[in-house]
Amino acid sequence: MAKQYETVIGLEVHIELATKTKIFCGCSTEFGGAPNTHTCPVCTGMPGSLPVLNRQVVEYALAIGLATNCKITQVCKFDRKNYFYPDNPQNYQISQLYLPIARDGFVEIDTPSGKKKIRIHEMHMEEDAGKLVHDEWDDTSLVDYNRSGVPLVEIVSEPDMRSADEVIAYLEKLRMIVQYLGASDCKLQEGSMRADVNLSVREAGTDSLGTRTEMKNLNSFKAITHAIEGERARQIELLEAGKDVVQETRRWDDNKEHSYAMRSKEDAQDYRYFPEPDLVPIVISDEWIAQVKARQPELRTEKLERYKKEFDIPQYDAEIITESKRMADIFEAAAAICKKPKKVSNWLMVETMRLMKEYGTEADRLSFSPENLAKLIDLVDDGSISGSVAKKVFEQVFLHDADPEKYVEEHGLKVENDEAALEETVRKVLSDNPKAVEDYRGGKEKALGALMGQTMRAMKGKANPATVNRMLRELLKSE
Repeated sequence: MAKQYETVIGLEVHIELATKTKIFCGCSTEFGGAPNTHTCPVCTGMPGSLPVLNRQVVEYALAIGLATNCKITQVCKFDRKNYFYPDNPQNYQISQLYLPIARDGFVEIDTPSGKKKIRIHEMHMEEDAGKLVHDEWDDTSLVDYNRSGVPLVEIVSEPDMRSADEVIAYLEKLRMIVQYLGASDCKLQEGSMRADVNLSVREAGTDSLGTRTEMKNLNSFKAITHAIEGERARQIELLEAGKDVVQETRRWDDNKEHSYAMRSKEDAQDYRYFPEPDLVPIVISDEWIAQVKARQPELRTEKLERYKKEFDIPQYDAEIITESKRMADIFEAAAAICKKPKKVSNWLMVETMRLMKEYGTEADRLSFSPENLAKLIDLVDDGSISGSVAKKVFEQVFLHDADPEKYVEEHGLKVENDEAALEETVRKVLSDNPKAVEDYRGGKEKALGALMGQTMRAMKGKANPATVNRMLRELLKSE
């Protein structure tokens, strides 16, 4: 009988924090600047420059630690991690080894067999390195120090995950928590959330851990899934052939869907850590923790529970809406204004989703105001505009946050309430469509829909559909 294998996975997740300035200097953290323009003597490691800790970094790290059920280390400090690499300007990185800011936490994920706790070993604060840009044409490497000194937290899990699905569920839960806190945008494609995967396999039923490898360069959930599946298969193949798995760091190539060895990784790498001499320890008082706790927003899990009780919307809608804090905020504010949560939910689930797909917009980038969405819903409900006109108006709300009342007025889109003019149009439609009239009178109810469509087109969508329907039925009976 073939051996059965179990995958054991732990993650190191780096998250760039959403501060406006770097962790130890006043340089901008904005993504996408021209190379080496967001730099100063501190973040380029000039001799004699001294770091000054950004308080907001500690606040964000505290918020994440509390939201992930961690114990806060109330006297924590920074350590110097020495290594030599071109994108590391000081030849060391300021990080936390001995007293990280948070430890012993967990997040809960949903799995096919129920809820599962993924334990967090520790979370520490550190500075990011610069970025190497390799030019294969010239066979040169260039370094951009804009990212050097950008604040990070690194969240190290215990090896509690057993599949790619559990890994993605864990990352999505972490991303959701951090985004709701406003601590980071967690964009994998921009590098503001990065995951290194530590993976080993072992015979099912055994407790001892196999030899693990670490995989880097994973910048999408798809790449993470493929890398896990590929590495699992590679290690099983080695074991089945009687070979050993070598402990090493491997780089994932997303284009070739293949990993290759970067460097061997022994258990003890000599980073020569020692306490960072230029920074004093951080003392986190009970009062400071209480202040951060008091400012914590309602997280997604709590929001979903409240939506069940407060709003008459389907569970599926609630789950989609709360996936993005921005969309949840729009929903709640618009529902509070127009008092029609089901209709607000429908506009978000149908038209908003359609336009997001059409224009390639992410939920966190939605720029229209809840006030304008609520106004649009009221305009439809009081019969001022038809449903088809509302969709056109909403596109302007979606793209430019147009005021729907002003837009309808300026473009003459209000429903035509002149019954005499409407009757004239209906009579013309009936005379132009004798076949549909004959079909309707012969019992074909569908024909009425065709006549409705013709009338609404003739009125350029500015007629009340209920009035058109009533008038068509009356004239079809009488003539």
